Amino acid sequence: MLELNKIYKSYGFTTAIDCVSLSVGPGEIVGLFGENGAGKTTLLKCALGLTAHEGTVSLDGEPVTRRNIERLSFATCEHSFFPGLTPNAHRDFYREHFPKWREKRYAALMDFFRLPPRKPLRSFSTGQKNQFEVILALSQGADYILMDEPFAGNDIFNREDFYKVLLGILEPEETVILSTHLLEEVENFVSRAVLIKKGKIVGDELISDLEDRGTDLMGFVKTAYGYEPDRVSRALGKLTGEEDEK
Repeated sequence: MLELNKIYKSYGFTTAIDCVSLSVGPGEIVGLFGENGAGKTTLLKCALGLTAHEGTVSLDGEPVTRRNIERLSFATCEHSFFPGLTPNAHRDFYREHFPKWREKRYAALMDFFRLPPRKPLRSFSTGQKNQFEVILALSQGADYILMDEPFAGNDIFNREDFYKVLLGILEPEETVILSTHLLEEVENFVSRAVLIKKGKIVGDELISDLEDRGTDLMGFVKTAYGYEPDRVSRALGKLTGEEDEK
């Protein structure tokens, strides 16, 4: 169990995460959703210990330290690899430092994305770099795989096919926490939706429970966020009125 307890993070006078508590168990596939600036990336970085914060993070009741940090992996569109090295050089580095490295998964995903294993990563496109981030995170052998907008710069076919592949390769005990804006694309992939707004969790539901209530992920998000269905018409009405006055 990955547990975040009363996480608080501020940048100067701006509160990024406001006393958030969240528990994620083995085998869950959790979608972390929210508008730009809601706190999704900051919350993931707090969980990983990549940014100072108040509150605690634990794995199976133990604090996250150097002794168990290998149980967490992270795929970020900010990139965390060495641009001068090749994918295979990264493989060798990870294989040496992570005893649960998944060699077959690495090879299969490199083939799936058709990435060149012997070219330096600085020569990759943005989409390819993001793909490789995901490959490393999934191959590390971590129990909890955190992904932050992993497919920025990728076409829809790569994204859709990848989610199908991911469902096929994940072991029952592996957990994924996926931060993304692409709600409709991941609705059939995630098993749980956590919504964050202005640094606070405003919704946390199992997808199966939403289906039992006759709603979908998009409807749940719109309700939790207080979406105004007449927002567009009101804006256009104001614009039309301004033009008529001229």
